[in-house]
Amino acid sequence: MNASSSQTSISSSSRIYSSKWIWYGVPAVLLTSLVIILIYNYHDVFSIDKLINGINNEFFIYLAIGVFAQLVDSMLGMGYGATSTSFLLSFGVPPAISSTGVHVAEMFTTGASAISHYKFKNINKKLVTYLLIPGVIGSLIGAYLLADVIDGKVIKPFIAVYMMFLAIMIVIKGFRKNNVKRKTKNLGILAIFGGFMDAVGGGGWGPIVTSTLISRGRDPRYTIGSVNAAEFAVSFASGITFLIFEGINGWQVIAGLIVGGVIAAPFGAFFMNKIPRKPMVVLVGLLIVFLSARTLWKAFA
Repeated sequence: MNASSSQTSISSSSRIYSSKWIWYGVPAVLLTSLVIILIYNYHDVFSIDKLINGINNEFFIYLAIGVFAQLVDSMLGMGYGATSTSFLLSFGVPPAISSTGVHVAEMFTTGASAISHYKFKNINKKLVTYLLIPGVIGSLIGAYLLADVIDGKVIKPFIAVYMMFLAIMIVIKGFRKNNVKRKTKNLGILAIFGGFMDAVGGGGWGPIVTSTLISRGRDPRYTIGSVNAAEFAVSFASGITFLIFEGINGWQVIAGLIVGGVIAAPFGAFFMNKIPRKPMVVLVGLLIVFLSARTLWKAFA
């Protein structure tokens, strides 16, 4: 091996190592820092006695909800917020505690999901780059407005109609023999809108961004993996904002969702590779139809 080949090999190895540090190190550092801050600021909530006494049947119910919601989100690129919130409310968790719990838990579950999708090579790094910053901007704006200005329930029906329209397109494309890929324009605007609606409506990043990209003929595997990876930054931004304005309520809900989601994230990323493309596209479309119809029914019932 000559000197030039040796330098190229070293340079390539250095880039790979640097890339791994970013994908594994950044989420780990941010989430570890968050845990330290939460324990420091809410040490009375997370006391040893409360933690021990709180590991009961209710905690394991929330953990099971976290597992199921994360499996749905990791495999289909959407549905964590809607799935977990609907189950929590059905078990009698108050809406305020449910909303805060889901947003804080997503900071951890999306980090685990991003790492898992990177490990299983489900990510298009260029797509993540296009979605990341605009998504964070939209998320910050939405979280601030929801905390201080508007009621997220008011605008949920409008986004549900939009998602149903996209879902019909996705299902039709799933049954076609050839799903032609078209260039997706204005990715930044799409990401801002998705981040905004996710924060305001308690969910929407996946249904809006993933469904739009898949309806344009993008490969579900890389679309779902990339959108999930970008969602970590989006969820982290909105979660921090909610913590600043609303604080911590219902630590059992938060802990159960986090533990369940972190356990399920690698399995969801792994199983996604085992699902054939066309059934996955149809399943994504049908899931959006169900979630959107449920949102509309609750809004007008």
